[in-house]
Amino acid sequence: MAINEDVENGNNSVQTDIREPLIQQRKIQSNEEDGSAGKDGLEKTNKESDWMVYLSTFVAVWGSYEFGCCAGYSSPTQAAIREDLPLSLGEFAVFGSILTIGAMIGAITSGPIADFVGRKGALRTSVAFCLVGWISIYFAEGALALDFGRLATGYGMGVFSYVVPVFIAEIAPKNLRGGLTTVNQLMICTGVSVSFVIGTVLKWRTLALTALIPCAILLVGLCFIPESPRWLAKIGRHKDFEVALQKLRGPEADISHEAAEIQDYIDTLEQLPKARMLDLFQRRYLRSVIIGVGLMICQQFGGINGICFYVSEIFVSSGFPSKIGNIIYAVLQVVLTALGATLIDKAGRRALLLTSGTGLVIGCLITALSFYLKAHGLSLEAVPTLAVTGILVYIGSFSIGMGAVPWVVMSEIFPINIKGVAGSLATLVNWFGAWVCSYTFNYLMSWSSYGTFIIYAVINALAILFIATLVPETKGRTLEEIQAAINKS
Repeated sequence: MAINEDVENGNNSVQTDIREPLIQQRKIQSNEEDGSAGKDGLEKTNKESDWMVYLSTFVAVWGSYEFGCCAGYSSPTQAAIREDLPLSLGEFAVFGSILTIGAMIGAITSGPIADFVGRKGALRTSVAFCLVGWISIYFAEGALALDFGRLATGYGMGVFSYVVPVFIAEIAPKNLRGGLTTVNQLMICTGVSVSFVIGTVLKWRTLALTALIPCAILLVGLCFIPESPRWLAKIGRHKDFEVALQKLRGPEADISHEAAEIQDYIDTLEQLPKARMLDLFQRRYLRSVIIGVGLMICQQFGGINGICFYVSEIFVSSGFPSKIGNIIYAVLQVVLTALGATLIDKAGRRALLLTSGTGLVIGCLITALSFYLKAHGLSLEAVPTLAVTGILVYIGSFSIGMGAVPWVVMSEIFPINIKGVAGSLATLVNWFGAWVCSYTFNYLMSWSSYGTFIIYAVINALAILFIATLVPETKGRTLEEIQAAINKS
């Protein structure tokens, strides 16, 4: 009854219960810093045992690479598929866009699946759908088999997009969590770029078979890494929880503090009713939901998928060679995403997001200027240079922050008892935004090429305001400390 009253009235008693053990734990740790072996010993053992965290991350991000394979498949294969089967332009458009529909379905179900069968079980489920999808595409003799395969791989993408960053965030120590979670986005970019490059020399059926390789690596690798300790604790498998945490932190590491902190937090959350979608709008969860979903809106509605899907046409329309532009675009994307991964645990999440947002605004305005000059016949010799500069500033800025950091924050920001439902909502919003942006881009460009980029500049400026006002810094905090800070504020 008391818990129900807290839920209904928004009282702070349960929130206080959550914060107190965390605050006490932090005091104990701060007292140990002054010459005691506690902190130094933990840091030493953590450094010695980081290999298991790295191995687990290495295995998980093959799901991200598979994500990139799915996303990058249609671009280099369009002409060959349409010629071999053959397909009309409309039929191929369905083939390309149905991937996003499958991803939205995957997003809706990813959270419940990850909560029911675990993070590793959800990864295996996603692999199964991708395997079925690619085999269907390989043997396809018409539009139906192609679309079924594309829908299945899209579903796998949707699940991967949620489970991979969440799994990494839940296994990584706080000093490594941001950088390791950002590897998710780096592997997506790598998968897209590799698919685009090898797709120019391989047949479309062979390219589908190459996408089975990351699936195989992931399936084998999952046999050698532990399940998420936080999920094990959440479902009451306490012995397995301690074994998994010890395996991740090393056989000589003292896990008592971290284990007690995780268990205290989960024990308190277990007092609350099981989360439903409507529960996300309770006052105790609302700020986390606004931050997680809001960042996905900022990421997608700032124009990234429209620009990414049609970058060749943008270069062509501005008079810049599309092949050269695409190569520069792909290389810059991978390099700066890697740079962002190295900076996220040093510079912090907010700093990267604000820097990225500023660059997105500048890139959009430069590109808008190039199309404005072209539309009015002014300084036509400068148009190609301005266009490519604007696009590269845009993609570079997106890669260093806005591409990866929202997924990192999403994996950190939600309490574990609503992480499945809230993560599904955030991922669904992300994929819906991707569909809206890619679907409307050509219509907007037909209306006004420079007006399109001005709209994107305004949206990205609003994103900067949102980040500066609402998004907290999560660098260097445990997931439990992040929740305590959000509930306190």
